[in-house]
Amino acid sequence: MSRIRLYFDEVVALRARRVDVLTAAGREMIGRSDEDHLSCAASDGRLLYGFNIKDFFLLPGLWISTGRQRSGIVIGLQQRYSIGEQLRRLLQRLNRKTAEEMQSRLEYLSTWRR
Repeated sequence: MSRIRLYFDEVVALRARRVDVLTAAGREMIGRSDEDHLSCAASDGRLLYGFNIKDFFLLPGLWISTGRQRSGIVIGLQQRYSIGEQLRRLLQRLNRKTAEEMQSRLEYLSTWRR
């Protein structure tokens, strides 16, 4: 079973915990559409973590209808959780799930409790 690899914009604390993570800035994706971010994450086999609930909720249905594969999406509410709480919830789930278990899933950070 392979470990989940993440596409996320806050990386220092994750990398310190040996999480394989890429950033939008590192991939020169700043200012690109949410679909472009999802495409980038999917092409790298990465779980996408983002805040745009509207687009990231709708995009999976569009991808499924056209037969496109994606690695999975986790949506967080940026104003609801501190960076520390986001990291705690992400790390908790990353340590309990495999990349295969997250394949093509859409999940919300709010359901990832300790």
